Amino acid sequence: MRAPAIAVSGYGAICPLGSDAATFIERSQRGESGIVPITTFPTEGLETRFAGMVAADDLQLAGGDRRIAHRKDRFVLLALRAVQEALAHAGLSGASWADPYRVGVVIGTGIGGMRTLSREYEVMQSRGADRVSPFFIPRMIGNMASGDAAHMIGAKGPTWTLATACATGASAIHAASLLIRSGAADVVIAGGTEAATCPITIAGFNAIGALSRRNHDPAGASRPFDRGRDGFVLGEGAGILVLESLDHLKRRGGEALALLRGCGSTDDAHHETNPDPSGASVAAAIRLALGEAGLAPELIGYINAHGTATPLNDSTESLALHHAFGAHLPGIWVSSSKSMIGHTMGAAGALEAIATIAALRSGVLPPTINLEDPDPACALRHVANRAVETPIAAALSVNMGFGGHNGCVVFSRT
Repeated sequence: MRAPAIAVSGYGAICPLGSDAATFIERSQRGESGIVPITTFPTEGLETRFAGMVAADDLQLAGGDRRIAHRKDRFVLLALRAVQEALAHAGLSGASWADPYRVGVVIGTGIGGMRTLSREYEVMQSRGADRVSPFFIPRMIGNMASGDAAHMIGAKGPTWTLATACATGASAIHAASLLIRSGAADVVIAGGTEAATCPITIAGFNAIGALSRRNHDPAGASRPFDRGRDGFVLGEGAGILVLESLDHLKRRGGEALALLRGCGSTDDAHHETNPDPSGASVAAAIRLALGEAGLAPELIGYINAHGTATPLNDSTESLALHHAFGAHLPGIWVSSSKSMIGHTMGAAGALEAIATIAALRSGVLPPTINLEDPDPACALRHVANRAVETPIAAALSVNMGFGGHNGCVVFSRT
């Protein structure tokens, strides 16, 4: 039986560069930074005092009860906003599903409701256990983004939550593709969400030396592949894609924005936080994705890299790209969206997939900003500081996460 072809029929995004996908795409293609000083909570005593923040304080949902915002953690509200946009973009807003049991939701998060956990712990410590909110548990647990999304849109098919750290968004897309290719679902709403910018998270990442401390220059702090990089910048946001079997899309008269051609997932099996410096498992994930896609390496025109701006990650990823593409790599453009929006962790793979699809459709490849002194250990064909305009037929996005998780997704024009 022929495996169904998979189309991307819509997407939604909310991130430090905008509260909708079009704004995110436009500003990222212009090379703007969404990294700002933190003003939503005191930062005294923190080694890092800036982040990629979503500007919207009021995350009211379209047509929603305003009280919902008080019952949900920010990571859930970000996801629901992106889901609403993605469905509208796909022409499925307000749709009455022919068979709701064939509509799935796979939305992941790296950390879940860290803000809620931190706040309610402080309440218990200062005011007593009986003052903890009854909404604490349903606000905090990581599965509520997918569960609440399924409730909101009436999806009764497989509803999953994945947590593969910073590879979560890519893993969610891969899992959604498996549901469609296996025939278990016709439509899957897939992506990732994160809103973990709070003092304890920053302190924790500072404790392992992962975050940039460039407090004098927040906009210039995220510097993937640059010799002066000193760590990643924490970001928040959500990215959601509507994936459909191409047959289902054609039956309903919808439009394909791109085709999801292949996915690959591996694990380094090496270390809790550090990537395997050989890059072998990342390269294997790329080869698996290309193999499923049926695409030769030379057909890839652009790579949206994981590119966190941590010293070991960027050099390891660069080595992995050399392993996977060999002599073809010098002809492939590479950039990192994290230079502009920071590292949105569980949302990263989905937001970067959207950036990759936008590059395919427009021929405008978003840059890596702040790339002033390229590291010789990251010898790539960089889209440095300004967008490059060139038509491409196929592109891929790479993600890597703590725990050794690696994910790669490959898209092509329709």
